[in-house]
Amino acid sequence: MLQVTKRNLLAVAAAGAIALAAQPASAQSAQPITIGFGMALTGPLAANGKQALLGMKLWEEEVNAKGGLLGRPVKLVYYDDQSNPSTVPGIYTKLIDVDKVNLVVSGYATNMVAPALPVVMQKNKLFPSLFALDANHEFKYPKYFSVLPTGPETKTSFTEGFFEAGLKQNPKPTTVALAAEDAEFSRNACEGARENAKKANLKIVYDRSYPPSTTDYTPIVRALQAANADLVVICSYPLSSVGMVQTINELNYKPKMIGGAMVGLQATVFKQRLGAKLNGIVNYETWVPTEKLMAPARAFFDKYQARAGAEGVDPIGYYLGGWGYAYLSVLGQAIEGAKSIEDDKVADYFRKNTFKTIMGDWSYGPGGEWTKSSIMQVQYHDIKEGETWRGMNYQTVLSPAGQKTGDVIYPYEKAK
Repeated sequence: MLQVTKRNLLAVAAAGAIALAAQPASAQSAQPITIGFGMALTGPLAANGKQALLGMKLWEEEVNAKGGLLGRPVKLVYYDDQSNPSTVPGIYTKLIDVDKVNLVVSGYATNMVAPALPVVMQKNKLFPSLFALDANHEFKYPKYFSVLPTGPETKTSFTEGFFEAGLKQNPKPTTVALAAEDAEFSRNACEGARENAKKANLKIVYDRSYPPSTTDYTPIVRALQAANADLVVICSYPLSSVGMVQTINELNYKPKMIGGAMVGLQATVFKQRLGAKLNGIVNYETWVPTEKLMAPARAFFDKYQARAGAEGVDPIGYYLGGWGYAYLSVLGQAIEGAKSIEDDKVADYFRKNTFKTIMGDWSYGPGGEWTKSSIMQVQYHDIKEGETWRGMNYQTVLSPAGQKTGDVIYPYEKAK
């Protein structure tokens, strides 16, 4: 009886050893590489933040299934920033001083990145950021690296294609109106729009901001109507983007062209809410599912969309899901390339190399911005009830030339 038990124990031990050996090296390591960040999981930015997080988690799972980085598993450590900039400094202080994470990255959006930067700089940490417009302009922090396809001309890039499409029309537009939410991103984007308008010799007939707490957009749209500009650029965050589109439709406002830098319209939840009210709007995009762009990303989006329902996130993930994955994939490439998790060594790799991702390839120039812009302008059209938002039938890429799929419908009312 004793021999049988012993044999059984030896068999179990041997089976366990074989199973353990079959696991990737990451599963056997007791010291994960920890990557810390805040993310908008509640509040007005959550529709985008949650899809970014799923993309990041899929990267984490994939890397660990392959054995981790530098022979160690990867672990994401994150907190909900509630879409509230005031929570951000405390989150990053805790991540660095209490959790003692190896590396930090930003959460989603300019408004959340800007308040993190002073904390990260004080701690001398590497800081990749996700969708932050010109956040490093004042700081000039050498270990900052942006994941946003604006190129070196950050502020003007968001509306450059908008003005380009408008100025090709005959007769050419002569006037422009600018309406901006008083927040970090929209102030930066509107500053770029102002610069683009001046380059085009357009007369600015309206240029005002409104508070993020605004809920009634009627006075703003009425003022825009009174200004009677040919082109109207709106720089806004998700809730005011939705509010502005709804009010533009309610008041039957029809300038020659309208849109520009409206965050939120890219997310499925807001597209579903607005539906045909989006028809005619011209707005920025960072990625669309053309055959060319989908080719390297298809496997990822298949995984993302299979998981989205259970995770309660954007069902398609085209705006931030893919970028969340690509965001951490460049960090992973830099860690493996530098053969280190030391901030200085990883930062040096970021500066000197080109990164290849499912969302495209890029390299870094001054200020941690991309060396080349790939920001698009698209126009929504022919949206009907039951639209699935998965293809290109309802949107046309107007710019850049290499991604263009058609011409603008002008004036705006022709697309209504």
